[in-house]
Amino acid sequence: MVEWFMQINYPRCILKKGKEKPVLGFHPWIFSGAIDSVEEGLQPGDLVRVESGFGEFLGVGYFNPASQITVRMLAFEHRWIDGGFFDDKIAQAVTLRKERILNAKTNACRIINSDGDFLPGLVADLYNDVLVVQFLTMGMEKQKSLILPLLEKHFPLRAVYEKVSPAECKMEGMEKESNVLAGRLPADGRTEISENGMRFHIRWESAQKTGFFLDQRDNRKLIRKIASGKDVLDCFCYNGGFSVSAALGEAKQIMSVDISEHAIEAARENMKLNSPQTPHFAEKRDVFEFLREDSFEPNLIILDPPAFCKSKSQIQQSARGYKDINLAAIKKLPVGGLLYTASCSSFITPDLFQKIVFGAAKDAKREVKILAKTGHAMDHPISIYHPEGEYLKGLLLQVN
Repeated sequence: MVEWFMQINYPRCILKKGKEKPVLGFHPWIFSGAIDSVEEGLQPGDLVRVESGFGEFLGVGYFNPASQITVRMLAFEHRWIDGGFFDDKIAQAVTLRKERILNAKTNACRIINSDGDFLPGLVADLYNDVLVVQFLTMGMEKQKSLILPLLEKHFPLRAVYEKVSPAECKMEGMEKESNVLAGRLPADGRTEISENGMRFHIRWESAQKTGFFLDQRDNRKLIRKIASGKDVLDCFCYNGGFSVSAALGEAKQIMSVDISEHAIEAARENMKLNSPQTPHFAEKRDVFEFLREDSFEPNLIILDPPAFCKSKSQIQQSARGYKDINLAAIKKLPVGGLLYTASCSSFITPDLFQKIVFGAAKDAKREVKILAKTGHAMDHPISIYHPEGEYLKGLLLQVN
């Protein structure tokens, strides 16, 4: 088997002595500082054979000197990275979603979750009959023509749409724009999806991320369970996912707040689509300002802000932001009020997030109980070897 692999002749990437431990532990990232040498002529995105400084074979990955993560591992065995390799990985991922998530009431979910499905740099989200893909790294970009048909064959699709993340492209040294790769998007620019029986319109022109915050599916279900009779404040509402969940959970009234006019319009549209009888108010406004100044008196607040922290250097500053907003929310709640608070930054660990919320509760001088700790839904699996993949964390709190 080894002799056969050697004939494949991937260029070698040799690590510095002592830097092989993370790779031996199946961690998929190799940083530039761990690399001793690479063969001449390597181009960004090329496949490489990774060896330790002692000549030990460690696995196969793809190389990009423009990225701080210089090598991302695809296999820790003697494996040819070809159509068969990607077909196997994609089939395993699709099977999980079809068995556990997709059904008559839910037709939207993440199909490929990058490192969590052992395909670093590849994201694929299904929205009914539209597949949204992201080739976030140069290595995956080079495999695009090989991967696309392997994804498409699993679903009856109207279109395949590539959603480009400018920040990710910059880090990888890529230049490209969002575009339709196959088929056509709906003429009106929107797609209707269903999640646990709820209906949502996804507007592709103004959509954040790949279109919807699919990772919060289980947490929307939680809100639906606890919203009965509540006056709900949905902060950073985006397209109203939590607002709709609260409405179908028989909330008394709902206030949706977001700084984006597109988000407010989408929240209104989706509320009318699902629960037009529920009293619903939506305001384009800064959430910090609303929490501190508005007269609306909620007894259930949802805080699901965008990532305040996008690098290690921002941890301290963003921690202050998370503390301030949780402090304002805790102060606004009456005795017995509920707060669901979340952070989607991988740099803010669950332990740190809880400490931040602890600080907010202490400053508010309120009794606060943790009723539940939450994370992302099952279609966002985390490789046990890659703890950085655990980015979404949430706390359901009771404030007394």
